[in-house]
Amino acid sequence: MDQKLIAPSVLAADFANLQRDIEMVNQSEADWFHIDIMDGVFVPNISFGMPVLEAIKRHAQKTIDVHLMIVDPDRYIKTFAALGANNLTVHYEACTHLHRTLQAIKAEGMKAGVALNPHTNVALLEDVINDIDLVCVMSVNPGFGGQSFIENTYKKVSQLKELILKNNARTLIEIDGGVSSKNARQLVDAGADVLVAGSFVFKSDAPQQTIRDLSALANS
Repeated sequence: MDQKLIAPSVLAADFANLQRDIEMVNQSEADWFHIDIMDGVFVPNISFGMPVLEAIKRHAQKTIDVHLMIVDPDRYIKTFAALGANNLTVHYEACTHLHRTLQAIKAEGMKAGVALNPHTNVALLEDVINDIDLVCVMSVNPGFGGQSFIENTYKKVSQLKELILKNNARTLIEIDGGVSSKNARQLVDAGADVLVAGSFVFKSDAPQQTIRDLSALANS
């Protein structure tokens, strides 16, 4: 994949002005909406659930990239498909039968993603890498926005890229957490295809320009 994608994380948007921020992303050079769903069990925080995602979908005009940070994600696969998710990412650490979960996601017409916490080794995906459309590498500990980037992520992305190439897979690598203009180029050089940016975009004085600059940097 030549074009590197930018996925603003709605978790960092202004919830009191959510439609405004969704429209901003629509009009920007961003490629995806990244939506974090947290249950307060798998991660120590609760974000938003189905009604908010349904509201976002009514206005969003780009790919809806849903990241489930929840226990027992299998229970909700059909629900998120019905709500309009294009990509559905589950955590490796939350899935007892990962292969079955991936097949269930694809059966609903969505792209299937797997997220890895910072402590989880990429080698654990070798047996299913050809069944995964997207691997979301957590470059912070999941559960809260605005955290500092974990430097070991570069090495992890390089290892994951090697695994993908070795297996002749077409899996995309997404980076989630602490992405900014300071590390975007290095992440792409390591093998990243999709950059999730939350606070860096939505806390910016000029979010559309920030997205444009980040895309230009990733694709330079």
